[in-house]
Amino acid sequence: MQIRTASVPVAEIFDLRWSVLRPGLPAEAAVYPEDSDPGVFHMAAYDGDAVAACATFFPDPVPGEEDLTAYRFRGMASAPEARGRGFGAAVLRAGIEEAARRGAERVWCNGRVSASGFYERMGFTTDGATFEIVPSGPHHRFVLKTAAG
Repeated sequence: MQIRTASVPVAEIFDLRWSVLRPGLPAEAAVYPEDSDPGVFHMAAYDGDAVAACATFFPDPVPGEEDLTAYRFRGMASAPEARGRGFGAAVLRAGIEEAARRGAERVWCNGRVSASGFYERMGFTTDGATFEIVPSGPHHRFVLKTAAG
């Protein structure tokens, strides 16, 4: 199955980000300071006309590798009914490709330890020790060398 992906305005992905990542919290809890910065892009993967997965990518060097061009992503979410169907992988692949087109040598995130298997299947490696992000729980830094790197 070919999954349609696109770079979209933040408004297109916001409801999914909010409902999955900040349930029960005010909408402001799902607004990221980087959302409208220059160089930021938001990716969506679609199941028909509905956004099934999303992620936001922004220029940010990997800590300790400040000499390399990198994009960090956050706000990655998949609709519950879309999980396990390839939408998260599709949105992440599309974002990695776009970041590489923009010159990124690395793509990285602070991801939940529970998602380690997903990131490893996508080619990411862990970088550093486990750390806690409240209220989300234990995280790792995951880093991927892009085709541009």
